[in-house]
Amino acid sequence: METSDSNKPAAEFRINGLKAVVWENETRNGSMFNTSLVRVYKDKDDEWQETHSLGRDDLLTARKVLDEAHSFILGEERKPRTDD
Repeated sequence: METSDSNKPAAEFRINGLKAVVWENETRNGSMFNTSLVRVYKDKDDEWQETHSLGRDDLLTARKVLDEAHSFILGEERKPRTDD
């Protein structure tokens, strides 16, 4: 399935098996950002899967990947707003 430009994430950050995806939504008041966090893994059939469940050893990595997403969002919010 092909993803159109309007459905592409604004940014994606990965560390080991954790992935933070930043989505940008345009509102009347400017851009609003949302972030999803998933852990990716291969199942017993060698197929890629995603889960929102994190283990103890994932927590510090999650903090780091979410910090990258947060820094990206802050940078985007600091950019001058252009009214088209």
